[in-house]
Amino acid sequence: MLTTPDLDTFQDMTEAAYARLPVAFRRAAGRIEIHVRDFAEPEVLAELGIPDAWHLTGLYQGIPLIHDSISFPSPESPRIFLYRKPLLAELKTRPDVTLEELIEHVVIHELGHHFGWSDEEMHQLLEED
Repeated sequence: MLTTPDLDTFQDMTEAAYARLPVAFRRAAGRIEIHVRDFAEPEVLAELGIPDAWHLTGLYQGIPLIHDSISFPSPESPRIFLYRKPLLAELKTRPDVTLEELIEHVVIHELGHHFGWSDEEMHQLLEED
């Protein structure tokens, strides 16, 4: 019987997914922090115009690298959030992927925002493969 990973296990899985990315990719990402929560905060959902916390699986917060400045760097580290419960719910609808693959996909997607890519650009890049 499969058990549902708790927040600590999910955090470990997320960090492992990030660690599996190529070294050059991680080096280019710089000082990014990765956090796991059960759901996005109500303020975050309101700011994004998302009425249902179940509809947000990941989020990038920070200044994309293409807009960051050496002269005036952002005082806060950029952050990626993965939301455990929505991801687990999505997994139930995706028999074609494992939880590890889904976590990796969201980490890469949010890192794409860190690099300054739009959702549309990431979608086009994924279609080219």
